[in-house]
Amino acid sequence: MYPVPTQPKIYHILHLDRLASVLDAGGLHCDAEMQQRGGGGTMIGMSRIKQRRLTLPVRCHPGDHVGDYVPFYFCPRSIMLYIIAQANHDDLAYRGGQGPILHLQADLRETVAWAQAQGRRWAFSLSNAGATYTAFRSRLDQLGEVNWPAVIATDFRPPDVKEGKQAEFLLHGLFPWELVEYVGAHSRTVAEQVTQTLQGFAQRPQVGRRPDWYY
Repeated sequence: MYPVPTQPKIYHILHLDRLASVLDAGGLHCDAEMQQRGGGGTMIGMSRIKQRRLTLPVRCHPGDHVGDYVPFYFCPRSIMLYIIAQANHDDLAYRGGQGPILHLQADLRETVAWAQAQGRRWAFSLSNAGATYTAFRSRLDQLGEVNWPAVIATDFRPPDVKEGKQAEFLLHGLFPWELVEYVGAHSRTVAEQVTQTLQGFAQRPQVGRRPDWYY
């Protein structure tokens, strides 16, 4: 067991040009729903892995699959963002780098409270939720099983750190925009574009330039 942060945050990354469609939809839809709806903007994930996640079970919620959930990391500056920044992975179709990528930050406990009030299923994985061997949990008193030192580590070359850093929080179906409390951007220019996109929407989280969240 590891010490759990007092107020853990969760982070979802997406391309700037997807923000408007997310706002119009009221939040982030899971991949299973996105395949049915279609979606505007640049997809930054790996299509092969996204397809696999549609069939991988979330074992703590029988009948559900990983692709039925909206995924978040427990940290900014994720390994996936590193892959995007390097832009040299064979399975990565997007090659535009990390500059236009946004971090959407939410509070984990607030999200769980909302989910429980709405009767919405949630879970978290102890490593990459897209791996066949990963373990899932669905109670807050199990958060100590997350490898929190690995989550915050900047050197993820050791295998155990690489596994632990990829732990994910998952919310079934739709992650509502109202739970997003902060949007982190790579540059001031991108942050200003986010602020402009948010004009006219009732829920406008704080927006800021966070170079420490990037490579």
